[in-house]
Order: sequence, then C-alpha cells, then structure tokens
Amino acid sequence: MNGFDFGGVFDVRLAWETLPFILEGLPATIGVAVAGMAIGLLLGLFLALMRSSEYIALRWPARIYISFMRGTPILVFLFILYFGLPYIGLELGAIVAASIGFGLNSAAYIAEIDRSSLNSIDHGQWEAAKSLNMGYWKTLWFVILPQAARIAIPPLTNVFMDIVKATSLAAVITVPELFQRTQIAVGREFDAMTLYILVALIYWPLCVLISFMQDRLEARYSKFI
Repeated sequence: MNGFDFGGVFDVRLAWETLPFILEGLPATIGVAVAGMAIGLLLGLFLALMRSSEYIALRWPARIYISFMRGTPILVFLFILYFGLPYIGLELGAIVAASIGFGLNSAAYIAEIDRSSLNSIDHGQWEAAKSLNMGYWKTLWFVILPQAARIAIPPLTNVFMDIVKATSLAAVITVPELFQRTQIAVGREFDAMTLYILVALIYWPLCVLISFMQDRLEARYSKFI
C-alpha cells in the first residue's frame, strides 16, 4: 500500500461545505420513495387478490404483470416512462415519471408479499366471518388484512428501503434527488471520492430510520396477537 494517500480519500472540509447543497435533494428522494411505495401498496394488494383468484381471466394477467415487472430493470422502465412516452404524445415530469416507475415496479414485489401473507392466514378466519354474514370485502378489510399486515411488515419495509436507495437511479432522468445533487457537486469540485462517500453516509441513516419505524410497527401490531 506504499504511496496510497489515505488522507486524500475523504475531505472533511469539502464534505461539510457541500452537505447543505446535497441535502437539498432529500425532499425529492423521500417524496419519490413515499409516492412510489404508496402506488406499489395499492396496486400490489389488487394484484395479490387477482393472483389468488380462482378466475383465470384475473389470475393470468396478474401473473404476467408480476413476471414482466420483476424481469425488467427499473432503469429501463424509467427511460420508457420519461423518454419513451413523449413519442406517443404523453409527457410526464421527471418526479412524476419516477414515482410511477417505482410504484409500478415495486407493486410486483409487494403483490407476492401480500399474497403469501394473506395465504398464511388460517382459512377458518374466512369461514368464521362468513358465519357472521360478513361479505368478502368486509372480511378482507376488517379480519384478514390486519392479521396479514403484521406478517407483511418486515418484507414490505425491505421493499421501501430498496426504493429509497433505488431513487438514486432517478438521477438519470433529471430528478433533483440526493444522488443527482451529488453528481452536480462532483462536476464542480472534482472530488468524486469524498462526495460519493458523503452521499452514502446520508442514505445510511435514512435506512436506519426506516428500520426503526419497522421495529415500532412490529411492536405495535404484536399487542394485538
């Protein structure tokens, strides 16, 4: 390791001076991640119900969608939404395109999480609700989903954490999030190592916070076991 300058790896002064500029991208990062997760949760639940349906007309479209989204790189899909759709007359803003892209992509993973969580609930719960004259949707909403949610919290948290980190890909479609601001700073300061380490240190506590929220949610739901 002779000749390697460890002191030149991370410039504390530059990191401190550049931190406010990079943090200006934090609202976009959080906004895209939350919007994408919200879309994914809503669409994922319906996909999970379709995937579990006894009707082939519902089951197979859901299977094809899930397979396609899980087999398509999110970066390619972001390019399709932002650069491709204008060719057919539909133009989306960068933040909107990113939110929709992450939502549609994450829905495929959330659907499988929801499906396995719903299937893990004893079928007797459905029968008991039916004996009380509760309809399908009422049973699902008030009996099955609360129990399935407790099981789904850890994997859903992992999905959200992955979305937060994946928002860095939105820099390529000009979303002004953390990584895009970092790239601007790198072009201005010519110290890529320091600034890329800095943005990594910003993503880290974000993910720690998400893990803390997961623990709180699990503790809350455990009271109802």
